[in-house]
Amino acid sequence: MMKKFKVLFVCTGNICRSPSADGVMRRMLADERLEHAVEADSAGTQSYHIGEAPDGRAQKHAKKRGYDLSFLRARVVNQSDFAEFDLILAMDKGHLRALQSLCPPELMSRVKLFLSVLPEGAETEVSDPYYGGAAGFETVLDQCEAGCAALLKQIKTQI
Repeated sequence: MMKKFKVLFVCTGNICRSPSADGVMRRMLADERLEHAVEADSAGTQSYHIGEAPDGRAQKHAKKRGYDLSFLRARVVNQSDFAEFDLILAMDKGHLRALQSLCPPELMSRVKLFLSVLPEGAETEVSDPYYGGAAGFETVLDQCEAGCAALLKQIKTQI
């Protein structure tokens, strides 16, 4: 059996942006019948919300688009993630710096900015919706859908 390609999405507390990307990617993988070949997960750079479900607002907006985040639970990035995951995708530049500071030098090529998969000139960071209103969560989902679609297209060439 071939080894699964593993992707980890990372934000601050693992309750808004990274679980949204995780949920979007899982749905896209299911739609393409690729769960056997690709695995998605999410984590945070901080341990504020370990064990908690994603933010209720993130779940509500995701559910309206057909994404289920309810089973996900927040966790913090750990050292073994750098060896276990083929790609570790930061939601913004602050997360990228945090990941780079933890990552062993020989695995640094696995750590990237999530939206770097989009064409030149596109947004590079997933917006933080936590302190905003409903529109912020919709924007995050738009960004996650665009990023995950581009990422999946890229991954399919590698599996």
